[in-house]
Amino acid sequence: MSTVKELHKKWLKDPGYLQAYEASAEEFEVARALVKARVEANLTQAEVAQRMNTSQGAVARLEGGDGNPSLKTLKKYALATGSRLRVELESSVR
Repeated sequence: MSTVKELHKKWLKDPGYLQAYEASAEEFEVARALVKARVEANLTQAEVAQRMNTSQGAVARLEGGDGNPSLKTLKKYALATGSRLRVELESSVR
């Protein structure tokens, strides 16, 4: 049985998979940052949801990278986790 990491490594050789993976990089980065903030605040999804006045399912979707959260939603999440939202743009020209 293959692990997720092994499958991912194998699938990266497929141009279609690679393109889709790279297109989702920013969403994965946001999702990782959200989970990290929650874990560092020692909160459950339900606790974050209560602080944001939303459902646990909505928080799970945010952390799963589903959709495109607004800045307002990200600010609410940051406040709920005792974090500060920071947006940064990088030059793609190297």
